Amino acid sequence: MNGNNPEKYKYRIEIQQMMFVSGETNDPPIETTSLIEDIVKGQVVEIIVQSTKTANARGSKSVLPEDIIFLIRSDKAKVNRLRTYLSWKDVRKNAKDQESGGVEGTDLIDDSMGQGGKNANDMMKLKKSKIRLPWELQFMFSEQPLDDENEEPDDAEREATLVSLKRLKTADDRTKNMTKDEYVHWSECRQASFTFRKGRRFKDWAGFSALSDGKPSDDVIDILGFLTFEIVCSLTEEALIVKQEEESLNKLSVSAKQTSDREKKRKHLFDGPDEAAKPLSPEHILEAWRRLQKIKPKHKALRNFAGGRLLSTANVI
Repeated sequence: MNGNNPEKYKYRIEIQQMMFVSGETNDPPIETTSLIEDIVKGQVVEIIVQSTKTANARGSKSVLPEDIIFLIRSDKAKVNRLRTYLSWKDVRKNAKDQESGGVEGTDLIDDSMGQGGKNANDMMKLKKSKIRLPWELQFMFSEQPLDDENEEPDDAEREATLVSLKRLKTADDRTKNMTKDEYVHWSECRQASFTFRKGRRFKDWAGFSALSDGKPSDDVIDILGFLTFEIVCSLTEEALIVKQEEESLNKLSVSAKQTSDREKKRKHLFDGPDEAAKPLSPEHILEAWRRLQKIKPKHKALRNFAGGRLLSTANVI
């Protein structure tokens, strides 16, 4: 892998920012970000290929958001986060249409309250649209019950809420000891995206025109932007666990070998500082990728894209 090829690797800065948001505090080497970009691109290509097949099966050349969501339908929490994501997109669009001079081009990956008091309050007054998925039982009938705002959430919604709360708690833990300037930088990194205001670059990078006949809609690109952010964050968080386990094992090994001369290795006033924390390496990312593929439920529709026959199973993470 040649991680120094600028023609092939176009998202190093964005990946660095996403990794920082996900807990990586070091500057990862080019080999690490390039490997992550390769994995993300492979996932995007796979999603495009399989969602195009789904679109063709229903007699259409154009991929719809539902075609992509169908591929990850087994991951209920992710599907519900996507629903919330698209609902808030609709709210923001309506808010921008209603107000002249509103904030333009807000990144949808950020939370729904990220625009400050007045805009956030105005958006809360607008009703979020209900994202309906055609394969769900309740949407297979022509007559639909009236929306009940007091309706109890189902298990999938509860699961998505728990995942969101866990993420908020993790973000709070990562930022509680930051200075004002560090938090501002962290907030800016949260806006990192493969697609936001980079639609043409993203489509060229993913080879969309070669993989699908139809032109992708803005919603499709937004969903792919959401999923690419999720993939980088999942890889980084799992790789940090791999690295921590590796460091713990190394410490135990060193401790066992040096039991006889603990006094010699005792820390003194003028000893040098402990070895600085090292950034994530490609080996950490590869092991994280292997674990995530093993943990996630297998989707028969998703397989590794190897340019020819589909040989091995790969899940969208």
